[in-house]
Amino acid sequence: MTTRRVFLHVGAPKTGTTYVQDRLTRNARSLARHGVHVPTGSPLVTPALFHFRAALDLLGQDWGGAPGHAEGAWDALVRKVHKLSGTVVVSHEILAPATPAQIARAKRDLGGEGVELHVVYSARDLARQVPAAWQESIKQGRKWSYRRYLARTREGRPWFSRAFDLPTVLDRWGADLPPEHVHLVTVPPRRVVAQRSDELWLRFCTALGIDPGWAPRDSDRANQSLGIVETQVVRRLNRRMDRATRREASYDELIREMLAQEALVGRRSTPVLLPPDMYPWAEEQAERWISWVRGSGIHVVGDLEELRPGTPPEEWRDPDRVPPKQQVNVALDALAAMTREAARRDDPDQALWRRARTHLERLRKP
Repeated sequence: MTTRRVFLHVGAPKTGTTYVQDRLTRNARSLARHGVHVPTGSPLVTPALFHFRAALDLLGQDWGGAPGHAEGAWDALVRKVHKLSGTVVVSHEILAPATPAQIARAKRDLGGEGVELHVVYSARDLARQVPAAWQESIKQGRKWSYRRYLARTREGRPWFSRAFDLPTVLDRWGADLPPEHVHLVTVPPRRVVAQRSDELWLRFCTALGIDPGWAPRDSDRANQSLGIVETQVVRRLNRRMDRATRREASYDELIREMLAQEALVGRRSTPVLLPPDMYPWAEEQAERWISWVRGSGIHVVGDLEELRPGTPPEEWRDPDRVPPKQQVNVALDALAAMTREAARRDDPDQALWRRARTHLERLRKP
């Protein structure tokens, strides 16, 4: 007899996961009233952060913190899940390229007698996915040029490439699960989102088998992409600061959160696009994905044709060749934002108290 359904949302990165996870967090109480649970560790830790640390622990990583900061987080999550009944949702995109041994442990720990285990994976076309992953890697501290990144991507070497490899990810995560318990959500293209802004959320709810109305509070969070000028400025700043990927440092947070996530987003800048000469490769990968899905029998939410890259852009600008004058203007805006932030910062204990109070007030809202 099934007493618990566990949905493990394993990615992929850059497929709207930030939005989905924030909406789950904002509606955790209302979802719980309908038997849908998004476990967390304490009132001061969001489910998204709790799941991130658990995923790090499972993968043996410690990104974004001191060595060992995630130790024990996976077991803590498992204990929380085992105390719940009904539907439980665990979500983090870094789980997508987990090794077979790590996947086996996750299934063993979260599954068992009386548990119905499901895997959810979201995917979008590589014409959007590949450029988004490069600028995201720059946000996180990488220094590589777009040209070098693309070359390595075609070889399947970067972490993002492994996370995006739909057949491999779902072959591993779907092993020993009934096909109907493996759910693929295609990320709607812009033309669909323009007609219905919450289309991705509706598709995610369909995969989970829950009523979208149980989570009425929308999310305004999105991991927005930078334009080519902004990305190039952050990349050069990474080099100047000798910023290492996944290294804990005060300036790392400033660059990633304050600049790359706030001050430099939403500007009128040329977007990072896939080069036209890579569209045949992207189409070949899409055909491989679609053929695998059609032969697998898994549950698809959305349209498989949305995984195709579409038509190459008529005009393409090389992100590695941005005029210095444009970079100077963005760099001055970044310097102004940093200066305002330095003037605003006060006693860290007081700042921590304000953040805790704000979070508690948010949790009290229905």
